[in-house]
Amino acid sequence: MIYLKLFLTFFEIGLFTFGGGYAMISLIREKALAFGWLTEEELLNMIAVSESTPGPIAVNMATFVGSTQGGVLGSLVATLGVVLPSFIVILLIVAFIQSFLKYNGVQAFLKGVRPCVVAMILATAVTMLLSVLFGISAIDKGVAIDCKAIIIFGGLALIALVFKKIRKKKPAPILMILISAVLGMLLYST
Repeated sequence: MIYLKLFLTFFEIGLFTFGGGYAMISLIREKALAFGWLTEEELLNMIAVSESTPGPIAVNMATFVGSTQGGVLGSLVATLGVVLPSFIVILLIVAFIQSFLKYNGVQAFLKGVRPCVVAMILATAVTMLLSVLFGISAIDKGVAIDCKAIIIFGGLALIALVFKKIRKKKPAPILMILISAVLGMLLYST
């Protein structure tokens, strides 16, 4: 049954991912492609939509994948599956926080998990960069450079650099999303 499969898959993702939504992207990608729930292009579109809509990216992605496979009920069970492990763990941590963090084993565990989280986020970023800009979805696949995507990426990098130089701070993410949306409409509508 698809609903049970969605729930268990996203429960597993939520249970074994440390570092938040961005760290979950690689696991969601792996499962969605392995089960044939989404194509690489659909996944990249879904990541863009999930990032630009309110709420945590992992919850948005779970909701989207669930809806593609099982409609409203599918989105509900996938979302419940991805948030339930964190909810349970946070409840346990809150109950025992003071006594929990004093143990060297707990501190060592947390310090050991941090590099893994960084590596997962970087791997996801590199995978998305190669796929979006150069059309590389696997090592044995050819390169299909998307000049328009490179122009948008370069334009956003330039805007961020100029903004930081002039205003002495980074531009707001919402501003960057809006600029990229406008550039996308201008470049891809022709």
